[in-house]
Amino acid sequence: MSLVWGALAGGAVGATMLASGFRLAQELGWTRMDIPFLLGTVFTENRRLAVVIGWAAHLANGLLFALLYAAVFAATGLTTWWFGLVLGAVQAGFVGGALVNLMLPVVHPRMGTPWTDAEETPLLEPAGFMLFNYGRSTALVTLVLHLMYGAVVGAFAAGL
Repeated sequence: MSLVWGALAGGAVGATMLASGFRLAQELGWTRMDIPFLLGTVFTENRRLAVVIGWAAHLANGLLFALLYAAVFAATGLTTWWFGLVLGAVQAGFVGGALVNLMLPVVHPRMGTPWTDAEETPLLEPAGFMLFNYGRSTALVTLVLHLMYGAVVGAFAAGL
């Protein structure tokens, strides 16, 4: 199996594990983060449809990130589960520090921002730095799940 196909397979498995892990953490009361809902509400206000669209969007994102991982694996010559784990830590920092905290509120039509006024009623509150608005343990849950995603992508890309 090629590096790219292995990374894509790992990305599909890892993205499914990541979204499912967030759902489990939500049910256990560790976080209020619901990735499929968060992503799906970019496209629709319909809450049920948002979850379905969000799962598809998260899978697509998982595949795109897996391609980025494959590019880093190819560039460094390191294709291992542990290097994927390292990349997962980097990705978790990017997700909590920039992607969901800064970039998503700018393009998400139903997410509040620091500039939302009393005339607007957002469907979602902004995640905040390292996603703390969704619960204090959300940063830890995000880190652990992205470590798992990275390890899975690395392992699949390595052919394990």
